[in-house]
Amino acid sequence: MQKSIERIAGDSEGVSYEFPVFRFEGFRFDGSDKAAPSAYVQAALHAGELPGVVAIDALMPVLEKAEAEGRIKGNITIVPQANPIGRAQYLYGEHQGRFHLGTRTNFNRGFPLLAAPDVTLLPAHGTVDQRLKSRLMQLSIGHDIVLDLHCDDEGLAYLYVHTSLWPAMADCAMAMGVEAVILWDEDTDGTFEGASITPYLNVPADVARFDRRVATTVEYRGILDVDGALAGSDAEGLYRLLVARGVILDQALPAPGGFTGVVAPLENIDMMPAPRAGAVLYNVKPGDRVAKGALLATIVHAPGEADGRTQVLAPQAGIILTRRSRRIIRAGEDLLKLVGDRKSADARSGTLEN
Repeated sequence: MQKSIERIAGDSEGVSYEFPVFRFEGFRFDGSDKAAPSAYVQAALHAGELPGVVAIDALMPVLEKAEAEGRIKGNITIVPQANPIGRAQYLYGEHQGRFHLGTRTNFNRGFPLLAAPDVTLLPAHGTVDQRLKSRLMQLSIGHDIVLDLHCDDEGLAYLYVHTSLWPAMADCAMAMGVEAVILWDEDTDGTFEGASITPYLNVPADVARFDRRVATTVEYRGILDVDGALAGSDAEGLYRLLVARGVILDQALPAPGGFTGVVAPLENIDMMPAPRAGAVLYNVKPGDRVAKGALLATIVHAPGEADGRTQVLAPQAGIILTRRSRRIIRAGEDLLKLVGDRKSADARSGTLEN
């Protein structure tokens, strides 16, 4: 294993940011001319989302053991904390890792959507958050497998996957033990995942290699699910994926079976904006199956008054994917993600909140 330090100059004098990158060099196991698939894994692009960080921490000894035993076939690049800028941002004691305070841009938006997988097309200048995004793209472009580890507020473990990669990625979903897959087909916002797959959409099939390509945003449940047992389980899932896709050799692991979880297009998701501001009393939790008209939550907007509560009902039948971790809500703010059985009447284009 090799460790290097990436440094990003800040936008003012005397300020810079750095983050470590770990590399495992693979070998051509069968002596053929075709190298094994390579993998790139990053976590904490939203700097306060730590389940992926501790999953990588649990994965590293497993990779080191595989390396020592000569079982790593393809190159692996690991970035455990991909956003040193967001990691350093605090406002009145509260961590602010989702948006860059200087530009007010979401750290998982504004990645360059390249026409081809060519790092020379990446912009070399811009604000510090833009330069960080270009550097992460430089590190990840060219890998067959690209995993961006996130988490939601409170939720199931699930993946966002481009339609071109499904159902070929069903083995990955099964290996990782996620409970749902959300399919999308257009990225207008420039997420890291979108920037990882877009360069391959208009290139020849022998370059795109969708049969072996993996690019996904991994949502590891909720932001408070930073737990040793869960980290170990998630690390096992990442390892199973790398074995299933031929990056690591481990004949003791069986091939993953077919995925049996929820699979739905992005347009089936109802985000359920709050009709009033107030305190939220949830009647459902992630994983619950609900019928149309079921009570999802009650908003207490005028405590103690006869008409001080407003009920929020399910617009269609489906599965509760996520909900807010805090219980104070503003009018118009989204309460939860309901994966409906059909297209949402309020379907949103582009990405949601990954």
